[in-house]
Amino acid sequence: MRILIDTNVILDIVQKREPFFADSYQALRKAIEADAECLISASAATDIFYMLRKAFQSAQKAKERIEQLSQIVTFADVQGVDIHTALMRSMPDFEDAVVDTVAKRSGASYILTRNIKDFAGSCVPAITPTEFLKKEQKTACGRHRLFICVCHMQFFIFYLLI
Repeated sequence: MRILIDTNVILDIVQKREPFFADSYQALRKAIEADAECLISASAATDIFYMLRKAFQSAQKAKERIEQLSQIVTFADVQGVDIHTALMRSMPDFEDAVVDTVAKRSGASYILTRNIKDFAGSCVPAITPTEFLKKEQKTACGRHRLFICVCHMQFFIFYLLI
């Protein structure tokens, strides 16, 4: 699974913005634990750097955070065709249309964002960190039930062979 993570979720985590930090952090953590490929658009990296530099009053600290971020996410290139495609979308926010276009071209299953309303009409479904956590919890429960079923089936087969 691939998930494109919107700028606001990354900033929630890096800047520990309340009340959003916990769910944003947990959603990213769960995605990584589930072996999802976490993407951010390459253009988001410059936006994140700008916001961090302002927040930290230090370009060096902002660079360090971007470097740390690069250890856990893949930067998805923004191509010229993405800009042209986004311009044709009927989405209210151009930047979000670019994110959606990159997410679609990259094969993302979801866009993880707190700003779902701006992704109305997007090709890739937008999901909040809170919704993602609920979905992952159900999936994890399903995996647990499947594991129990497999164990019971193995026991049943073993019992038949005796």
